[in-house]
Amino acid sequence: MTTIHLPQGPYEPRATPLDLAPGGAALASRTVFSAAHVVADPYADTSPDSPAAVDWDATLAFRRHLWSHGLGVAEAMDTAQRGMGLDWAGAAELITRSAAEAKSVGGAIACGVGTDQLPPGPASLAEVRSAYEEQLALVEGSGAQAILMASRALAAAANGPQDYLETYAHLLRQATEPVVLHWLGPMFDPALDGYWGSADLDAATDTFLQVIAEHPDKIDGIKISLLDAEREIDVRRRLPGGVRCYTGDDFNYPELIAGDDRGFSHALLGIFDPLGPLAAHAVRVLDTGDTKGFRELLDPTVELSRHLFRAPTRYYKTGVVFLAWLAGHQDHFTMVGGLQSARSLPHLAKAYELADRLGLFPDPELAESRMRALLAVQGGSR
Repeated sequence: MTTIHLPQGPYEPRATPLDLAPGGAALASRTVFSAAHVVADPYADTSPDSPAAVDWDATLAFRRHLWSHGLGVAEAMDTAQRGMGLDWAGAAELITRSAAEAKSVGGAIACGVGTDQLPPGPASLAEVRSAYEEQLALVEGSGAQAILMASRALAAAANGPQDYLETYAHLLRQATEPVVLHWLGPMFDPALDGYWGSADLDAATDTFLQVIAEHPDKIDGIKISLLDAEREIDVRRRLPGGVRCYTGDDFNYPELIAGDDRGFSHALLGIFDPLGPLAAHAVRVLDTGDTKGFRELLDPTVELSRHLFRAPTRYYKTGVVFLAWLAGHQDHFTMVGGLQSARSLPHLAKAYELADRLGLFPDPELAESRMRALLAVQGGSR
């Protein structure tokens, strides 16, 4: 390989990837889900306002890749551009197809339940509940575990904490199996500001914990995506026995998963889309009791994750799909809704460098050639 001239300066790509073959023992000490991206159909004649056109073969192949390394798949979440290009019709098909694929390979799957089939504009609390119920029925009918996602419509309709308590109590009574509650912060979706009835995070946390305390038998766990390690640890320590904490903190995941003498977090992370094989290997090291070895493997990945998830955080999906293209998991860098344009060329070039330094690309030469092609198209002859 030769030097590649990136916007940030010349870079010498590494020659060999990490040796992270599929297979290995089942993950034992932690339950780990990767939120997975969708692969767009690059030949579909669409616009940013069109329904999503998905390449189903490539999308399902990526999920098989994650399952082959022992990870679970968190489906139809924000990583799959839920609410940012993937509408409910597309999400419903994604859930049905992925759940069937999970059954065929014995893979773990949990799917997002929301209210995004509601039309734009105000909705009543009754309409919000009905929308949630429709999606919950589809997910549970597919055989997947349900993740109750935060709802933009509920955030707009609720007048305070009591509306959240009543809505979630109603939904949890409908659930046939324990669910995962998902608190997605406004850095991922500005429309969710003030969720749980207050912009004060301490007050919101109290309401969130009240929902859990009143229905512990219906809650498998919680996923917190606030990028606030101290708050996650505080919430984790206040959970009823038997309710898991799944970290959604893409800034601080190594320390949260490793835990301390008072507990640890499981994981449900968007960054484990590009880090899947390495993350699975690290957890297997942790399974042996080697916390130091686990941290030595995952700590160096945090710089890449913080880069991908930097503000505006909701556009992290662009970097995730970009790395999947460089890694050879798809043949193009086209995204649902045209979201490939949401990050700059310098941002993408830095993501390439950081991922390559980690050895994440199975074929470094392929990754380099694709990076060169992008530089030629977007950067010209400079």
